[in-house]
Amino acid sequence: MNPPPAAPALFINREVSWLEFNGRVLAEAFDNRVPLLERAKFLSIFGTNLDEFYMVRVAGLRRQVAGRFSNTSPDAMSPRDQLDHIERRVREMLAQVQGLLEDELLPALAERGIRLVGMHEVTVEERRGLDAFFESQVYPVLTPLAVDPGHPFPYISNLSLSLAVGLRDPERGVDRFARVKVPKSLPRWVPVPGRKHEFVPLEQVIGAQLGALFPGMQVIGWHTFRITRYSDLEIADTEESEDFLAMIEEQVFQRRFGEVVRLEVQPGMPAAVRKLLLEELRETDEGESLTLTEADVQEHGPMLDLGDLMSMAMLDAPELRDAPYTPIVPVPLREPDRSVFDVIRERDLLVHHPYDSFTASVEQFIEAAARDEHVLAIKMTLYRTSGDSAIVRALTTAAQRGIQVAVLVELQARFEEVTNITWARTLESFGVHVAYGLPGLKTHAKVALVVRREADGIRRYMHLSTGNYNGKTARVYTDIGLFTCAESIGADVSDLFNLLTGFSRQRVYRRLIVAPTGMRERVVQLIAREAANARDGKPARIIVKMNALVDKESIDALYDASQAGVQIDLIVRGICCLRPGVPGVSENIRVVSIIGRFLEHSRIWHFANGGSPEYYIASADWMPRNFSRRVEVAVPVEDPALHVRLASLLETCLADDRQAWELGPDGAYARRRPETDTPHASQASFLRDSWGRGRNSGATASATANANRPSEVFG
Repeated sequence: MNPPPAAPALFINREVSWLEFNGRVLAEAFDNRVPLLERAKFLSIFGTNLDEFYMVRVAGLRRQVAGRFSNTSPDAMSPRDQLDHIERRVREMLAQVQGLLEDELLPALAERGIRLVGMHEVTVEERRGLDAFFESQVYPVLTPLAVDPGHPFPYISNLSLSLAVGLRDPERGVDRFARVKVPKSLPRWVPVPGRKHEFVPLEQVIGAQLGALFPGMQVIGWHTFRITRYSDLEIADTEESEDFLAMIEEQVFQRRFGEVVRLEVQPGMPAAVRKLLLEELRETDEGESLTLTEADVQEHGPMLDLGDLMSMAMLDAPELRDAPYTPIVPVPLREPDRSVFDVIRERDLLVHHPYDSFTASVEQFIEAAARDEHVLAIKMTLYRTSGDSAIVRALTTAAQRGIQVAVLVELQARFEEVTNITWARTLESFGVHVAYGLPGLKTHAKVALVVRREADGIRRYMHLSTGNYNGKTARVYTDIGLFTCAESIGADVSDLFNLLTGFSRQRVYRRLIVAPTGMRERVVQLIAREAANARDGKPARIIVKMNALVDKESIDALYDASQAGVQIDLIVRGICCLRPGVPGVSENIRVVSIIGRFLEHSRIWHFANGGSPEYYIASADWMPRNFSRRVEVAVPVEDPALHVRLASLLETCLADDRQAWELGPDGAYARRRPETDTPHASQASFLRDSWGRGRNSGATASATANANRPSEVFG
């Protein structure tokens, strides 16, 4: 029996919670314990996060308002309420950003020799060098676009930086307007000749040379602006892969013309220019007005597009960045005379990225399979992969060697569609069987299957993960991967790939928990079992690590378990719609968010199960989209020795008092403060003592496992 639904006041709004997550990212840019260039990196991440939020979430809310939808979220906020809150909160954040840049971050960087300078600050000789750069590298790329009766207002691409130029025709005495796009193909920060780590913004280099673009005209002034367009895909159901591929390509193309949802402008832009931009960027959708208003205009300081700070954060100044680290090769994979298949056949293996090497584990697994004469088939899901991917190269090698290779490429991975289409066609050209997923669903599961003929018959080797098969993000995202050759899991994985590449109505699996055919139901059952155990006086405990908690049914079940006396710890990096610590409802629930050097991305579920602990790793967060609109997989980790590792990981995260924030019942987060002079930073702990080093592995000593039973670790 499901618990009764909780009242709206017990839910935090999804968009409000996301904004506070981005606020925690911004807080890292304010934290003087973080190296200076890393602070610039966090400011860049804050900016790009906000861009995507407007492209998708704010755009969706604006469409709801325009369509006069009155539906409310579980917390009872209407679309209009949410937009009003977003506008107020974002303006507060942007004011903080400008204060940080102007009063603290840029001056501190300047003291360490990294400076942004204006054209008015360079010497005559340096100006000659910048002029030469403009003439040879910039001028040929620029296309000045006039606006007058013979020249309609130009198309402006999403997130592009532009100059709004005021001109006067001296012969006619008429004022004119023109737009000049700042090209993304050129570096935003132009080095000042002869000065190390000193730069002029590209828009200033262009602004200083507008006379060359408009000869004979008088330049009255120029100001930068930037727009954000609606950029989500709208996919109709289709049964044919070729139709699906063509549809995605068409949608990616059409996305360029989505309605404008935000206008960012430089301070001091004349009112007439602001008005012109607002009027010309007006859009309609099926007769409903989506007109921009002043509420949709954000006035920044002199710097627009904070995302470009990332290139500055990557400067070669090691003293201003985090200390470099080298991922560890897991001990079992270091023996040169043993193959990765020998290791997995001996016992299951867990890896924890980025601390454990992705190259020496996951990529080695696929590369070894591609070269192995006993391998018959390789099957994989690819949601987001990196350019020039070692995994893609291995798959093409395997196909050329006659191994049957089947890959599910998810074309709907947001903002990765073009990359995935390119890789899909590359794979097909080498003879790889490529499928594009199921109609109406994204395939978000991270699964690889290798089928191998051995002396005792056919054996299946699997890798199941919380993260993507992407060597670049594997260095900055924390993820867990499981290597296993368990027969029951192998049978489930085979059934899953039959579902993804063929025709199947598979709904029941042996060991895997699969969405959308029952993951939500199983999660609610697991929570309810803990509640029942607590009421019966049996050991009951829930610890879940994930990126987001939004699903109402899961939250209702957690509230019920809390009221039954279950102690619940939730490690939720981003959105959390549950209110912890509410008397009589959720006083047994604690929520922490960890923000640090690496993006916390792993999903781990722990249930005490009356004294027989269960652990799962999963590709899914607890959100409606993951449970209902995606193919997701959770896999049990069954080796008790590996339970010790997961227990230690969760315990380390819960003890964090350096990077952790606690969520209060009022929806506000408070940063934990160290109680001693030696703060406990979970990510630093994992860097010092990764699983790959062989410590606390439980792999060779059952005594260690007995002494650290999860039920004792978690009380």
